[in-house]
Amino acid sequence: MSSPTRPALALRCHGGLTSQQCVEQAVAAEHAGFSTVWFAENPFGRGAWPGAAACAVATRHVRIGLGVLNPHQRHPTLMAMEIAAFDELSEGRAVLGIGAGIPSRIKKTHAPVDRPIAAVRDAVTITRALLRGETVTYTGKAFSADGVRLDFTPRRGNLPILTAAMGEQALRLCGEIADGVIISNLVPTAFTRRAVAIIHEAATRMNRRTPREIVQYVPGAVRDDGAEARRIAKRSVAAMLTAYAQTASAATRAAISEYGRPEDFARAMSRLARGEAPEDVYAIAGTPEQCLAQAELYAEAGVTELALAPIGERPADDIARLGLAIK
Repeated sequence: MSSPTRPALALRCHGGLTSQQCVEQAVAAEHAGFSTVWFAENPFGRGAWPGAAACAVATRHVRIGLGVLNPHQRHPTLMAMEIAAFDELSEGRAVLGIGAGIPSRIKKTHAPVDRPIAAVRDAVTITRALLRGETVTYTGKAFSADGVRLDFTPRRGNLPILTAAMGEQALRLCGEIADGVIISNLVPTAFTRRAVAIIHEAATRMNRRTPREIVQYVPGAVRDDGAEARRIAKRSVAAMLTAYAQTASAATRAAISEYGRPEDFARAMSRLARGEAPEDVYAIAGTPEQCLAQAELYAEAGVTELALAPIGERPADDIARLGLAIK
């Protein structure tokens, strides 16, 4: 649910959750009025499909987004097969996110990752054409198809396809071919504002409608005690920043460190090196009212949907608290 000054609220599930945990959170999110349940998939965590399918059966209204799948581990023709069948299961609630993935992990499978922009362009082009029921012959720089057509008629030929983007080339590609963008965790609103501008410029240059959806992932801790929420968020963000320093792409690391106030990021990493939690939260954290006020800052940067990854032992309670505050 959104307001004129606040983005729609969504839920982000990740590979650290079992399908059963995803269902509990998705049901709570639907009851709270959230717009979408997003499933992040990274090598080599849990695959997104079991949790997404379970949540599609357990819910009735909330959208179910796969965000994101990478074509190095799923050829675009397979993406089209799976998302079309999933759109049937979810009765038209599916959303597809496509990204180049985490290069440092995908390389472990010996998949070529030297052309990430071409890979995403090819994946979107092939998948979208197949969902429209077309016979696809396409030769791309990364992926191709030769006379391929789905053996069934997809429920929706206009199923939304978003791309994950951090670097300038990827953001421009989103403006040229996608229905929206998915922006990663821990990214300050200053980066988001710039990203939205790049996407809009690229769409204008291509004489196409500006992508409607700007989805941003963010960790979230919602408690009746705001100070407790911020303490929980700092501990979680400390672990995430440490992991990002080791595995994130150069574009993601730059987005985290170079926008907003770079000295804040440097100070946070210095504290982590000493075994301390960062001073800055890098998350939505506080009481329900405080969290909703923080969400408004993302709307000002152009975000249309803020996807929260709940932090803590009882995520469904956090979701319910926000639901009560927005109703």
